[in-house]
Amino acid sequence: MTIGERRKYLGRMIGRYRGAAQAAKGRLLDEMEQVTGLHRKSLVRLLGPGGLARRPRRRQRGRAYGTAVDDALRVIWESLDYVCAQRLTPALVPTARLLARHAELVLTAGLEQQLGQISRASVQRRLTRLGRDSPRLPRKGPEVANRLAREIPMRTIAWDEAEPGHFEVDLVHHSGPSTLGDYVHTLQLIDVATGWSERVAVLGRGQRAMEAGFRHILGRLPFPIKELHPDNGPEFLNAHLVRFWGSQITGLTLSRSRPYRKNDNRFVEQKNDTLVRAYFGNERWDTPEQCAALNALYDQMWWYYNACQPVLHLAEKRFEQQRLTRRWDVAQTPLARLLATDALGPEPRAALEARYEATNPRALRRAIYAARDRLLVDARRPRLADPSEPPAANGKEVAA
Repeated sequence: MTIGERRKYLGRMIGRYRGAAQAAKGRLLDEMEQVTGLHRKSLVRLLGPGGLARRPRRRQRGRAYGTAVDDALRVIWESLDYVCAQRLTPALVPTARLLARHAELVLTAGLEQQLGQISRASVQRRLTRLGRDSPRLPRKGPEVANRLAREIPMRTIAWDEAEPGHFEVDLVHHSGPSTLGDYVHTLQLIDVATGWSERVAVLGRGQRAMEAGFRHILGRLPFPIKELHPDNGPEFLNAHLVRFWGSQITGLTLSRSRPYRKNDNRFVEQKNDTLVRAYFGNERWDTPEQCAALNALYDQMWWYYNACQPVLHLAEKRFEQQRLTRRWDVAQTPLARLLATDALGPEPRAALEARYEATNPRALRRAIYAARDRLLVDARRPRLADPSEPPAANGKEVAA
């Protein structure tokens, strides 16, 4: 029980206690001890003449963490793209050490000790204050299965899947206000067990473009795909791609989500919002040059979000008093979760660890946002008229 809950309970019991006989008071104290967990003497004092009114604190506590911790939090928080306190707190010390090696942060022994012992609640209070002057990204018809889709089983990947390689996949459209013609799409895959994310931009969503996007991801992914779980879109469930996956990867399982149930792909849907739409909004890209620029940006984001940003993983959910309770584990990066498994061989493991040690997350984040800004400026630049088209007639010529 919280302090407020205890006081509310004792407020209901105080009338019974004061009006009871001596023996009855003893039984009431036994009951209140069991309910509140307070010592008997504390209960007698609270139920006595002094009452339950809380006395104001006479002396305020001093600050346990000074400005050095605030400055370090600001640098680490910016380097990890302003993640929440629950994800940030476990990553404070390792990220501070990494930034210190790249001269982005001065890390003393005392500062490292304070970063290691600061609580999540203390971090949250400081982030609330620091966030007031920190710029951040804004957070925020029926499909019928075709004949081929009917042969692919419908299921959801379990939230507690522990084996890497079970991927949810989805496609994000960059069509702007109009869906006419070919335009760029983002093909995104999310591994349920580790949170590892893969993104690639494709121009159009025909068989050749989709196959090229999947081949790009397969060439970069450090561990094998065991299951692919798309929605019921025909860009995924067609004979060409089913044949490609069957011949490309032996033993791959294809499954699909249920119609009208977006939560069957809840992990990739969440990342569609935070890692694609929050970055690029509703801009339209429809040229090969824009597709190539977007892929260059995704190459940087691939390493940043997999190696540097810690993510939470659902560790337990159960019904308690007719209410679903969820509990999350300690936040870790997808790379750390992957290295904790046996999905990698010795050489890929050593290569990933060496690349992480050589990474400056703050500089990488700056490069990502600079490339994003250039891409948005290009998308919003007025298009030049095609010189092969005849000029539009003005009002006088029409009237004549």
